[in-house]
Amino acid sequence: MVSAILFFPRGGSAFNARAVARELARRGAGVRLVAGSRHDLPVGGNAREFYAGVDLHEVDFTPALAAPDPMAFTGPPGTAPLQPSYEDRQGAPDRVFAALGEDAFEAQVQAWSRELAAAGAARADVLHLHHLTPLNAAAERAAAGVPVVGQLHGTELLMLEAIAHGAGWRHGDEWAERMRSWAARCESVVVAPGNRDRAIGMLGVEPERIVMLPSGFDPELFRPLERDRDAVWRRVLVDEPRGWAPGGEPGSVRYGAEQVDALANGPVVLYVGRFMQVKRLPLLLDGFADARSRLDGPASLVLVGGHPGEWEGEHPAEAIERLGLEGVMLAGWYEQSQLPELLAASDLLVLPSPSESFGQAIVEAMACGVPAIAADALGPAQIIEDGELGWLFAPDDRRALADALVHALSDPDERARRARRALEQAPRRFGWPVIGERLERILRRAA
Repeated sequence: MVSAILFFPRGGSAFNARAVARELARRGAGVRLVAGSRHDLPVGGNAREFYAGVDLHEVDFTPALAAPDPMAFTGPPGTAPLQPSYEDRQGAPDRVFAALGEDAFEAQVQAWSRELAAAGAARADVLHLHHLTPLNAAAERAAAGVPVVGQLHGTELLMLEAIAHGAGWRHGDEWAERMRSWAARCESVVVAPGNRDRAIGMLGVEPERIVMLPSGFDPELFRPLERDRDAVWRRVLVDEPRGWAPGGEPGSVRYGAEQVDALANGPVVLYVGRFMQVKRLPLLLDGFADARSRLDGPASLVLVGGHPGEWEGEHPAEAIERLGLEGVMLAGWYEQSQLPELLAASDLLVLPSPSESFGQAIVEAMACGVPAIAADALGPAQIIEDGELGWLFAPDDRRALADALVHALSDPDERARRARRALEQAPRRFGWPVIGERLERILRRAA
């Protein structure tokens, strides 16, 4: 099979693409992954490093970034115009798909047709394409007749919903029609359980071609660990800081030993994710401030993530200062392989976004014996059994989030009970060996 993802490694879909490629190869499939890459970023972006151990065909965006218009770049084999985005971020070089006209679309398709051909797509038994992107159109040219299994990751649905609600992008309707036609040509469309109805409604895919499949976690990596939490947070926040402020490099936000010592005096809540508006970080900060004012003892919130230099709306560092919040700290961006240690030094995970297609961080926390609080919507609602595996709160309801935090932080015995239940369920529901076996059946059926 040839698997492909247009984007450079940055979000959850990249982790999924890597894990799927490794697991299917472990199961005996011949897997080649085609993926975008950037070599200019201080942290992440380099596909060769990120997809180590995978048979990779790298497509480098770095030359395009030096062009007057990265989206119009035409270069030699192994390069492509810069990836577009499903998000419309002011000033970002990767402009939103729905703002790109026919010429920019054709430049994408030509480049990716060449790269799929070079990766042997025409000789594959099946193509596994992540997201709905110009890769789908490129596959029609480079590998006509090879069946395609498409896998959605939710961000494409957010853009389609924005178009439907009048976002005003000049070419939005054209892209919506393209994406519907690409989905229609897939043998199967794989979606996270929380996205089934959205995919049917936005893409018009027949229900019988929708296959629900959650994402997974590596059971060898994500497991309970014994760690000196004081030492972990001292290293992460004081000795080797990675937190960053607007305009600053990783490490530009750092803390004194006395600030970090406070983490030892009470439970620690962890957020893991990007600093995008859909993640609802202002809601989290307001809700945590409310909860902290109602607790008898101290509690801390550590924000892990925020791809360096990338944020929407008010930056968390500015919001923390504006609100005068105590006990809230920025840890910066960490690779997935480094998260188990941070989870081992935490008591609770919180995921406030109401638009999570799945909720990768939730199952990784469950596997480490850390219960989660999340919005009662889409993916998290399919993962968490409220009252047993964690806590669910009404989406975008600050008071409900604060109530859940107060309940969880003030009752260590209940936290421990739900953590044990989550730890029991995680491997048999979400371990990559289980998910990989199910995906292999889907791909074999399509082939």
